[in-house]
Amino acid sequence: MAVQFIGIDPDTDRDHCPTVWADSEAQEVVLQGWKPAEATQAACEASSPANGSVPDTEAIIRIPARMIPMIREACDAVERAHVR
Repeated sequence: MAVQFIGIDPDTDRDHCPTVWADSEAQEVVLQGWKPAEATQAACEASSPANGSVPDTEAIIRIPARMIPMIREACDAVERAHVR
């Protein structure tokens, strides 16, 4: 697995914060985020085209908008690896 650390939310502590990685080998962006409130989870599930609960192998997470540049960087890193 070729996971590349991209960044951590600069506005949180260094132990419990949203984080972004790029896995160029699997061509995936990997995210760590906060668990949503139950109401947010329910709203996401209700608005999903599948209109159901999230499978045990998946998760809904929250990422602050200030991390969008990091997510873009991770997307670029994965895309660059795919192009080579």
